[in-house]
Amino acid sequence: MTTDKQDVLAINTIRTLAMDAVQQAHSGHPGAPMSLAPVAYQLWQQELRYDPSHPIWPDRDRFILSNGHASMLLYALLHLSGVKRVTREYTVEDAPTVSLDDIKKFRQLDSATPGHPEYRWTSGVETTTGPLGQGVSNSVGMAIASRWLSGHFNRPGFEMFSYDVYAICGDGDLMEGVASEAASVAGHLQLPNLCWIYDSNHISIDGSTDLAFTEDVGRRFEGYGWRVIRVPDANDLTVMGEALRTFKTLRGKPTLIIVTTQIAFGAPKLQGSAKAHGEPLGEEEIKGAKRNYGWPEDAKFLVPDGVRERFQERMGNRGKQLRTEWMQRFEEYRKQFPDLADQLERMQRRDPPQGWDSELPTFPADAKGMATRESSGKVLNAVAKHYPWMVGGSADLNPSTKTYITGSESMKPGEYSGRNIHFGVREHAMGSIVNGLCLSKLRGYGATFLIFSDYQRPAIRLSALMELPALHIFTHDSIGLGEDGPTHQPVEQLASLRAIPGIIVMRPGDANEVVEAWRVIGEQRKHPVVLVLTRQPVPTFDRSKFGAASGVKRGGYVLVDAEGGKPEVILIGTGSEVSLCVDAYEKLKAQGIKARVVSLPSWELFEQQPQEYQDSVLPPSVKARVAVEKAAAFGWERWVGHAGNVIAMRSFGASAPIKDLQQKFGFTVDNVVQVSKDTIAKVKARS
Repeated sequence: MTTDKQDVLAINTIRTLAMDAVQQAHSGHPGAPMSLAPVAYQLWQQELRYDPSHPIWPDRDRFILSNGHASMLLYALLHLSGVKRVTREYTVEDAPTVSLDDIKKFRQLDSATPGHPEYRWTSGVETTTGPLGQGVSNSVGMAIASRWLSGHFNRPGFEMFSYDVYAICGDGDLMEGVASEAASVAGHLQLPNLCWIYDSNHISIDGSTDLAFTEDVGRRFEGYGWRVIRVPDANDLTVMGEALRTFKTLRGKPTLIIVTTQIAFGAPKLQGSAKAHGEPLGEEEIKGAKRNYGWPEDAKFLVPDGVRERFQERMGNRGKQLRTEWMQRFEEYRKQFPDLADQLERMQRRDPPQGWDSELPTFPADAKGMATRESSGKVLNAVAKHYPWMVGGSADLNPSTKTYITGSESMKPGEYSGRNIHFGVREHAMGSIVNGLCLSKLRGYGATFLIFSDYQRPAIRLSALMELPALHIFTHDSIGLGEDGPTHQPVEQLASLRAIPGIIVMRPGDANEVVEAWRVIGEQRKHPVVLVLTRQPVPTFDRSKFGAASGVKRGGYVLVDAEGGKPEVILIGTGSEVSLCVDAYEKLKAQGIKARVVSLPSWELFEQQPQEYQDSVLPPSVKARVAVEKAAAFGWERWVGHAGNVIAMRSFGASAPIKDLQQKFGFTVDNVVQVSKDTIAKVKARS
């Protein structure tokens, strides 16, 4: 227990601000902030290397509130410690990121205090947390990034990166499978700079965790290769401090600190009750809790004199001194290692390296061609040579996804300078860890088969929500897998990924479209990209006869046109189906039918183009349109209109050789030609 009156006053300020904010909002989770206040206070005051006056200092420790429903804990900390607001242009303003008025507007429209912490929305929030398990999984990516940054930038006498990563999590986080996957990765890599603090209050929404969660969490994490430390009472700052110092000194593996807490600590009737988890305590219960704290029971949103000063004299002064020393060290570092200093600064701004695209290949025309996963692997390595902070890997599929950076080592336990991460068969954790890498300003990527995008969809959605330039690479993109059968043949995945706001989905049609897709990827600062690639070969078009592949940057372009530029029908394809459209075009031409082929690798980029450009590619006057894609038809009506047709999948696939599947499901030249004729006839009949 602490006997320092100022510490007690500060802890109870956190508790009462949380209670008052939730009550005023008529919504929220007061219990966890009340129980965790001493734990978070001890961490922030005694250990966290963080400068509130400059919350984007690159070597700051990272703090993640993974149980994001306890958001008022974080908002109270940000307010009391005086964290400054940062603009989207990375300028620090002389204004608080969370004012007292913001706390009074908890969960209200456009306030800095949404129901769950939102990255980019509130400075000091290191990642968006809400979906349980995501925050702790992001923390693994951040810890990996810290070790990689140390290996890449540190030089004798110049320790530029050494930050630690702390995450507070709850029972819900540790029930989620993604947290288990991520913990397994962290234990395997023996990440020494990662500390999870587990709020063990044995309460969930349904009631006691005995209803569904009775495992020995500590033994599970020991099995993962973690150090496990137990703190029997959250209010004992001395023991909590010792646990944190043990993490700082022993190292060698990640640390789980299991802290026994009582939800809604101090509430006379609701302490230890599930009713304190997800709803306001009520005015009378709040008054009772305040009496138990020795607090004026009628005071609301009270911050007593000396509390903000307490944060400043410890955490604030410590962080400012550390950052000042770092900045002075960086100025000397810039003189001795100008290239590395330039890299570091570019990373912080999310600017690509100069000349990153200087060795992008051009692929010669080839009727046989190659799989787009093959050409992507070649382009990835051409990019990686000039993009030093591009780091990633696959979910145990490097030979299949072609995503290994040659000439670089793999990350291993205790060795983090490699750029290849072996995520194992852990797609969900891979997506979340990649987000953690990107939150640390690396260009992170992860790869697997398109069908398994379903396993990592929550992480993909969050990369879009946080505006992270994460790269999600998916191969084996259609029924073209053939004999693997419908369990491995993606049908609905493309449509569902396109439905996520802020995502750029790219399905290039040949090797040179792959090159241009990577050109788009390399320049991204805030949009995640989903790159969708084939297993089977596709022809490489002769660009002296076809439209330039640079049209990919506009999302869609005319690949080949009718003579005179006035088609009777427009064939629209993506990926492997573009060449099918071209073959159908040739057959239609031989029959005297004027056609245009449009390659539409990215709906999102095409939608961003001026209407004049869109109309030049898809003239409104041409109603006869046929889209061809080996995926669900959902969404294509936007591009083909009411009069158009879509050759697509309306069922799951089947296990058979690819030629048989193409015949069965209508992906043949003859069928595309026939559907084109039928569409022309239908349009003429309506006119």
